[in-house]
Amino acid sequence: MSNNNVKSAIEALLFASDKPLNIQQIKEALDSQDTAGIRTAIEELRNEYEINQRGIRIIEVAGGYQMVTAVDFAPFLKRLFKRRRIERLSQPALETLAIIAYKQPLTKQEIQLLRNVNVDGVIKHLLEKGLIRISGRKKAPGRPYVFSTTRQFLEYFGLRSLDDLPKIPQLNQELNLEGDRKDGTEKTTPEN
Repeated sequence: MSNNNVKSAIEALLFASDKPLNIQQIKEALDSQDTAGIRTAIEELRNEYEINQRGIRIIEVAGGYQMVTAVDFAPFLKRLFKRRRIERLSQPALETLAIIAYKQPLTKQEIQLLRNVNVDGVIKHLLEKGLIRISGRKKAPGRPYVFSTTRQFLEYFGLRSLDDLPKIPQLNQELNLEGDRKDGTEKTTPEN
């Protein structure tokens, strides 16, 4: 298969898939391509879309590649889909999910101790949405379930891996800046 045909085939696979495809899945679908050739073709496609300012991009997410719309065209997409209801996560769900993402694996009791509230309903909701999973049992009395995030969590937040999560000091700094913007005041630190 020529290089252009390989790129076209990869483009078709990414376009048709509603989930990110990893290199192995692409390799199996193409039946005879080497890994390095597939990576090169994907990079060439990514560059072509970027250079030609196309309406789509290929991003690396959750250990695979996915075709998405370019950020520049978000206003047009918002108008097109303004009636489409997007289900957002509640604040308690986001808080619980953040705890699991940063401290996984952990039990429901450990989450409740950190949040200081009952999380039964939130855990059930996150499990139903596929953002967390039961990843085993803790070797403790009662053998409670331990929870971890899923690949769908990475997809939902556009992350390649958990390593892409903001580091805690960076997150604290961003949250402080966000607080400054909301109330219009500037936080100061006491002088020594």
